[in-house]
Amino acid sequence: MSTVKLAIVYYSATGTLDAMAHHAADGAEKAGAEVRLRRVARPATTGEREATDAQAAHAEAAAQTPAAEPDDIVWADAVLFGSPTRYGNIAGQLKTFIDSLGPQWGQGLLADKVYAGFTASQTSHGGQESTLLALYNTIHHFGGIVVAPGYTDPLKFVDGNPYGASHVTGADNAPLADADIAALHHLATRVVTVAGRLAS
Repeated sequence: MSTVKLAIVYYSATGTLDAMAHHAADGAEKAGAEVRLRRVARPATTGEREATDAQAAHAEAAAQTPAAEPDDIVWADAVLFGSPTRYGNIAGQLKTFIDSLGPQWGQGLLADKVYAGFTASQTSHGGQESTLLALYNTIHHFGGIVVAPGYTDPLKFVDGNPYGASHVTGADNAPLADADIAALHHLATRVVTVAGRLAS
């Protein structure tokens, strides 16, 4: 059986999604996948408030991760998309990247792949589930196969999110807890496993 190719494409404003993406990549590699970790660049906008020191440091560190390109999705057998919640929806930066995939969608190059998502919000009811469900609307249009974690492992009764993996940052942008990391590893492993079964 050939090695599953997994693209992890994410947008991170403060470093939380970046950390989540790296943990998901670690879990996928432990499951035997070849991983492309790709960030969605943050375009400059007018009227935006000045970045905090933490955000500036994150932006500098994140620049070490290659920028996402449509070919990363075409290359992959499976894709994990990561986005912070934005009013119960995915961030505009990730949505802009996804919207740019029209030519690949038109050629059928996005279909029959495994997809799932991960997200973070400041509060426990900050739109995590609706963000993931909104993301999956697009996957249905792709003809993709959504592989959510469901309650396929006891750890899902700890993090409580059957739609993907998620983290609550709180006002102080709290780091990931062990349960968050375990959920990301489980999600990545499940996606890689199902993609491998489909490929065989």
